[in-house]
Amino acid sequence: MEEKTKGKLLEEMLCYTTEHIAKADESIVAKSMEFCEGYKDFLTASKTERLAAANILDIAKANGYVEFNPDGIYSAGDKVYYNNRGKAVILSTIGKQSVDNGVNIVVSHIDSPRLDLKPNPLYENTEIAYFKTHYYGGIKKYQWATIPLAIHGVVIKTNGERVDIHIGEEADDPVFCITDLLPHLAKDQRERKLNDVIKGEELNVVIASMPYPDENVKEAVKLTALALLNEKYGITEREFINAELEVVPAGGARDVGLDRSMVGAYGQDDRVCAYTSLMAEIETKMPTKTTVSVYADKEETGSNGTTGMESDFVEHFITYLSQMQNVNIVTALSKSKCLSADVNAGYDPTFPDVMEPRNASYMNRGVVITKYTGSAGKGGTNDSSAEFMAEVTNLLDAKNVIWQTGELGKVDMGGGGTVAKFVSQRNIDTVDVGVPVLSMHAPFELTAKTDVYTTYQAFLAFLNR
Repeated sequence: MEEKTKGKLLEEMLCYTTEHIAKADESIVAKSMEFCEGYKDFLTASKTERLAAANILDIAKANGYVEFNPDGIYSAGDKVYYNNRGKAVILSTIGKQSVDNGVNIVVSHIDSPRLDLKPNPLYENTEIAYFKTHYYGGIKKYQWATIPLAIHGVVIKTNGERVDIHIGEEADDPVFCITDLLPHLAKDQRERKLNDVIKGEELNVVIASMPYPDENVKEAVKLTALALLNEKYGITEREFINAELEVVPAGGARDVGLDRSMVGAYGQDDRVCAYTSLMAEIETKMPTKTTVSVYADKEETGSNGTTGMESDFVEHFITYLSQMQNVNIVTALSKSKCLSADVNAGYDPTFPDVMEPRNASYMNRGVVITKYTGSAGKGGTNDSSAEFMAEVTNLLDAKNVIWQTGELGKVDMGGGGTVAKFVSQRNIDTVDVGVPVLSMHAPFELTAKTDVYTTYQAFLAFLNR
């Protein structure tokens, strides 16, 4: 073996580099493949925040979690859950230490960009029935045209009965779609700016084309759609006002690549962090500090509402824990630490101009630690402290978790935010940790299985520190 020169040894000691996980630790590849089988199943079954919350609760209950009772008495190792309106969930494992030493928080979000039906969605035009939609979160609208779509959600009938609707996922289900112009007639459409290639009011979902067999009916195709919905679900047009119905890409998560090294699916932002943190939470048995694993809603629209992180529901939960142990909530919060479990934009060599390569995250180089997000001059960011960055990176090094850092594109290119700022405003040290994603916010997003697995390892290390 050739002896290393002094300069080479010095380079290895002083310089920081990242490399493909398969080169750094080949054993992770097989573990990643196995881990992501469960992940793909979770993605396929969790197309909306309600479905994700229900699946998280089912998995939690199967692993010994019981409903949290604010007046209960809990011991170290006890596992509890809190269900916030069926759209956000908290799981917690009681720690050996009192919460006056703080709690370990991991927050992911389970909502994803989609199309919501408008309150009065159903109409007919030239004997085709449609649903009108209002897009939710940041999307490229043109990506949602001409792909198979499914509809999931709930309707609350006027008599108070709840009806769950799921159409488009089973093999014998119909699917839906949004039409687009043929290239032969798209001369004027090509002149539109990218954001308006398909306009918001053109995101109309085709749902029927056969008329109801009655010549006295004015909108017979619309009536066909209503009659079918009423026959199966017992709902009327009036009850769409009481509904939350979401249009999402149809079909399940798939392996991508000849080597099956990647996962392709809708909703990986941010259900990839929800699943990895869920598995880490379940694996946590007797932590030193109490864990608080949060699966929040509404991140894609600013974390607003009762189930988003601008709500106080997480603080209320920690307050209950504090009251049980006669601890001041201010003390508990100030001593707590949080990983904001959210994805970052992976470097895409097809579109290199938007990234600064030295500070981008890359597929297959491990979980991404994102010190700050925001836009332009770090507007709207949390910007983690040097002390907490050191705490997290040193922990991952000690646990042999392969990690990298990432920034959300070039300084003046754009940017975005996460829930980190809503957690840190409660005086909790917070940093973003998650998976690099290609085609983020598209109907079909791409992740590397090794990055998914190392993100699980990072959350497991943090919850058990």
